[in-house]
Amino acid sequence: MSLPTPDAVRAALQSHVDPLLGTSLADAGVLGSVSVQGKVVTVPVVLGFPASGYVAQLQQAVAAHLRQSLNVEAEVPVSWQIGTPGVQGQLQPLPGVRNVIAVASGKGGVGKSTVAVNLALALLAEGARVGILDADIYGPSQPRMLGSQEKPRSPDGKVMLPIKALGLQAMSIGFLIDEEQPMIWRGPMATQGLLQLAFETRWDDLDYLIIDLPPGTGDIQLTLSQRIPVSGAVVVTTPQDIALIDARKGLQMFRKVEVPILGLVENMSFYCCPNCGHRAEIFGAGGGDRMSAQYDVTLLGRIPLDGRIREQADGGCPTVAAEPDGEIAAIYRDIARRAAARLAHGASPEAFPQISVEDD
Repeated sequence: MSLPTPDAVRAALQSHVDPLLGTSLADAGVLGSVSVQGKVVTVPVVLGFPASGYVAQLQQAVAAHLRQSLNVEAEVPVSWQIGTPGVQGQLQPLPGVRNVIAVASGKGGVGKSTVAVNLALALLAEGARVGILDADIYGPSQPRMLGSQEKPRSPDGKVMLPIKALGLQAMSIGFLIDEEQPMIWRGPMATQGLLQLAFETRWDDLDYLIIDLPPGTGDIQLTLSQRIPVSGAVVVTTPQDIALIDARKGLQMFRKVEVPILGLVENMSFYCCPNCGHRAEIFGAGGGDRMSAQYDVTLLGRIPLDGRIREQADGGCPTVAAEPDGEIAAIYRDIARRAAARLAHGASPEAFPQISVEDD
């Protein structure tokens, strides 16, 4: 039997749709130069997003497809190169930052800040350099969640060095003031404070800067979209109808200012009793699916209502850092990969199986 040519290998891979990319490797532009030596083909894959937790699955799937279609063994070296996509308007990228991802919610109380910090930690775990900017001037929560009370240092009196915590670069007004000190600022002062935190922090070669926005669609959100180059947004909601009403407003706001929506995260999606395993949808069910269908936006994943998530965030070591090999950390990492894949390749990975916690 004659050996396949590199072109034949590429042709065979056209029929393999990667579930995370939502298309073939060639069509996604991630397939490197194919080589053939004997009955072993080498198929390099260079993704546009970090994917440490997905490498083995990708390698196994490609090898199995080529074994079945061409009867050859395949070596699939996987790497990634994180670039800078276009941003809204004529804004220039933040110095030291390749991608800015805003995490937003239409209303408070849906766990947005907890999702934001775990999303940042998940991207870090996947192999990226990540920072987090706490844009909630009036109610900063990231210093507590990151377990740091360190004060920022300035090497020249003009810029601040980010706080290093749990492997992340971080900045928040909460690092500059006492935890119990209220910020009694009018809107223009708050927006100016956000701009200073963003532009006067010396971010160090970040692949992603996660911005934890305050709830709502007010001055801070408008300033963000007009002055800071946001690559994409993630909207957090719960299944509850009241939360979905406000989440829709946040989603529509980003669309009006031409910020791509990477997807929805349905937080507090369900509760599994740790004793009996019974599952209950305390805040309703299917809200994220309905919103996803209505507005043609990807549902990135569902996060359960679990006391450990709250306890670990309050204790200064969020779930992805506290239990990196746990089932909930796996959900956050799945969401992070899906959001980053959509940002890098514009794919809609609807076919990718969402990781969820099920009762026994």
